Amino acid sequence: MIREDQKIKFAVIGAGHIGKRHAEMIRRDEESELVAMVDVRSKEECDADHFDVPFFKTVDELINSEVEFDVANICTPNGLHAEQSLKAIEANKHVVCEKPMGLTKDNCEKVIFKSLQRSKNVFCVMQNRYSPPSEWIKSIIEEKKLGKTFMVQLNCYWNRDDRYYKKGGWKGTSDLDGGTLFTQFSHFIDIMYWLFGDIDNIKGRFADFTHAYSTDFEDSGFVNFDFVDGGMGSINYSTAVANQNLESSLTIIGEKGSVKIGGQYMNEVEVCNIEGYEMPELKESNPANDYGPYKGSAANHNYVIKNVIDTLKGRTTATTNALEGLKVVEIIERIYKVRNEQINL
Repeated sequence: MIREDQKIKFAVIGAGHIGKRHAEMIRRDEESELVAMVDVRSKEECDADHFDVPFFKTVDELINSEVEFDVANICTPNGLHAEQSLKAIEANKHVVCEKPMGLTKDNCEKVIFKSLQRSKNVFCVMQNRYSPPSEWIKSIIEEKKLGKTFMVQLNCYWNRDDRYYKKGGWKGTSDLDGGTLFTQFSHFIDIMYWLFGDIDNIKGRFADFTHAYSTDFEDSGFVNFDFVDGGMGSINYSTAVANQNLESSLTIIGEKGSVKIGGQYMNEVEVCNIEGYEMPELKESNPANDYGPYKGSAANHNYVIKNVIDTLKGRTTATTNALEGLKVVEIIERIYKVRNEQINL
């Protein structure tokens, strides 16, 4: 455990949009200190000159340097997450890993095994859990306000076009990106798992409408399944939406009422119809991460960094632990197994 009066030292691995977001949130927190950044590109190429810290080309360079740090924030392409997490843990560092934790259940299990061996924490970044509608619906489900769950529908309709999938980049590749559900929609699958648990009896239909020349995988799908704890669900998703994101919504039909959380980023409670229940006024959601021509999920990384600090100082526990991060990967892996079986028919 880190002393109460001690600043926690962070090194950010990957200086893209999300890595710089992590670095900025670390820099703003009075209990943390940004001590290094890593990227294969130069500091100038990353537009990271305003972070006045040592800049390294590789994780190995950082680990072999004289820079002392407590936590490695893994913000690199998806396919590197598990490998770089293992290197950090082997160097006796805690890990904050951006989603997804890995691209296979097997790789995630290796990270968890190593973290247990070295008694190190692995924090998985699922910042949508901090949005006011997410915190509210979690309390509703835990208090069984809706009674039995009958149906759950998750709709994720986003725009990702040639402005996003740049030639020569990692996005859209099978080895570094992994697929639409990993890169775009794992946050929402995490929320569904967080609320309703594991799924079974997965069936699906998949298509590639507009990305045949820019990605190695599907851009759209209809997936349906049963929840192990009761009720049935579906995930309907696409990145083939023209011009801009359309919606990310969660509709729940329960024994005692129905709820719909919608908006572009599951940031608004659109319907609350629960027997004998009055909807409270929620705090305003943070805006989406803005990447210029396209937008992502809620900008809640400040809560992630605060949770890491509080956990390492013994005040609380991880909001999203490594087992939950693994479970989201395993659910996506099983959905993609259905997709791959269809392709190979």
